[in-house]
Parts: sequence; C-alpha cells; structure tokens
Amino acid sequence: MPLQTFRYLACGSGNTAMDILLYYISYHFILNEKPIHFTFLTISPHIAALFMAMTVTFPTGFLLSKYIVFSESNLRGRIQLVRYFMLVGICICLNYGFMKLFVEYLLIYPTISKILTTIFVVGFSYLTQKKFTFKVKAEAEA
Repeated sequence: MPLQTFRYLACGSGNTAMDILLYYISYHFILNEKPIHFTFLTISPHIAALFMAMTVTFPTGFLLSKYIVFSESNLRGRIQLVRYFMLVGICICLNYGFMKLFVEYLLIYPTISKILTTIFVVGFSYLTQKKFTFKVKAEAEA
C-alpha cells in the first residue's frame, strides 16, 4: 500500500471516527433528537447534527490532509484551503442528500445512515483531494 494511501486512511479514519462520535453526541444529547426551529426555517435534528460535527472536523481534516497526507503538494496554502473548502461544500451536499435519502425515504436509523453516507463520501473526497485540492504541480507549471 502506498504511504500516502496509508496516511489518508489513518488520518481520515481518525477524523471520520471523531465526526461520527460528534454526530452521535450532537444528535442524541445536545439536540435530544429534536428539530431546531427558527422563525422562517426548521432544521431536522439529523441534519443539524451533521453541521455541528463539521465545525470541528473541517479544520482538523484540512490540517491533517495538508501537513500529513498530502505534504508534498506544492500549491500555496490559501489555494489548498479554498479548494478544500469547495470540496467540503460538495461533500456537505452529498452528505445532505444521502442523509435525506437514507433517513427520510429509506427509513434507516440516523447513525447508521451517517456511517453509510461516510463510506460514499470518503471515496469521492480522497480522489478529489489527491487530484485537485493537494495536487503536485509540475515545476514547469509553478
């Protein structure tokens, strides 16, 4: 197994485990499985917990990817951050869509749905980070 793939699996597994744990705590103990009501919007608890967990896992995921997994990338840090932010935005949409599908249409328990969603999103995320967010530019391009 290539070292980069091993590092991605190790760092990603740790960050993903933290994400699922934070999701579980947010959903069950902070939100008490109840929706959040605003004057013009109601957010279901499984979606609110998703965003709550991301407030921690976004910065840790970026730092682990930048400094441990894809450290050979020669793109500027701010370019990496902007690209990582765009990737996370796409992953949020994927997470949202899969969670809606699994919980509300297929009636799968929210924590199990989060785990299934993670499997799909992690594969997409790895390929995108490797080929776009933290790619190594050829010296002629730099």
